Amino acid sequence: MTPDVLFNPFNLGKLELANRIVMAPMTRQFSPNGVPDQNVADYYRRRAEGGVGLIITEGTTIPHEAASSGVQIPCFHGEALAGWKHVVDTVHAAGGKIAPQLWHVGAIRKPGEGPHPDYPSSSPSGYIKPGKQVLEPLSAEEIDELVAAYTQAAVDAVKIGFDAIELHGAHGYLIDNFFWEGTNVREDGYGGSLAKRGSFAEKIVKSIRAAIGDEFPLILRFSQWKQQDYDAKLATTPEELEEFLTPLSAAGVDVFHCSNRRFWEPEFEGSTLNLAGWVKKITNKPTISVGSVGLTEEFIATYREGTAEVAGIDELVSRMEADEFDLIAVGRALIANPDWANKVRDGKMDELVTFNKEMLGELV
Repeated sequence: MTPDVLFNPFNLGKLELANRIVMAPMTRQFSPNGVPDQNVADYYRRRAEGGVGLIITEGTTIPHEAASSGVQIPCFHGEALAGWKHVVDTVHAAGGKIAPQLWHVGAIRKPGEGPHPDYPSSSPSGYIKPGKQVLEPLSAEEIDELVAAYTQAAVDAVKIGFDAIELHGAHGYLIDNFFWEGTNVREDGYGGSLAKRGSFAEKIVKSIRAAIGDEFPLILRFSQWKQQDYDAKLATTPEELEEFLTPLSAAGVDVFHCSNRRFWEPEFEGSTLNLAGWVKKITNKPTISVGSVGLTEEFIATYREGTAEVAGIDELVSRMEADEFDLIAVGRALIANPDWANKVRDGKMDELVTFNKEMLGELV
């Protein structure tokens, strides 16, 4: 099966991509004191040269004291902005497009972690997981401060010259702490129904739109699963998923990045559609799918077993030819093979290198 569909152009207003391949955001922690340096710029440049249509950076933390859980995780404020400007210029010079993933780790951050170890972590209700409250709930004023921090980061992303923005609303981090009933038991306007639990993200999106306008591409990444519970579900039916998505779509999300551990798995019984397929069907907006692309093992198993062998992409090609989703994010395969896209395009699958977790020890 030929991979031609992966190399069709994609256009969304100001976002014009040469192909449908996205570099998935992967936390690497190689930015000294939170500032991306030449090593980081070269890392992204190699993927742009290797044929990726859109690079989404590793999570980069908004200007809030509790946003980061590690001093080597890149920031998106202060001195780090000049570092990101260099990254953007480097990627553009290589012919690539790039979006920052704006991130706040929320309740995942342990006491004493990050560049502000004495500052308390942030959580809508103080819960790290269902039934375990370890923090004080955020006040309404603190929530407003967080909305302002996300907005400032988005404004800075536009000024620096990024091509799009992604909000990290997945995997048990701050925005997802609001989404998930396991960590959000608030009784005000930010808690309760699926729509109300999405109101924090909705408020962020509306605030960003008011600050940067309607034309700049805005991506929201979300997941059903959480680090605290791989079997968790925000929505157990298509109807619940629609209740969750509709306010976010109306607020101004342009593209939904739907995080699966395995992209080929169906989301609901009675249909082969994966999460990205259902989101596209419900919202009629472009979606990014992700999850173990080109590999034999999903990423949790990789850390346990150590390796993930190269796998074929016929299933991916088939689903994209059926227009199930618009873009596909590739993660570990791009760590092992910066030129993964070019090799797939040129039919050189036999030259692809196996991923192993030791590759995470350096930035190449």
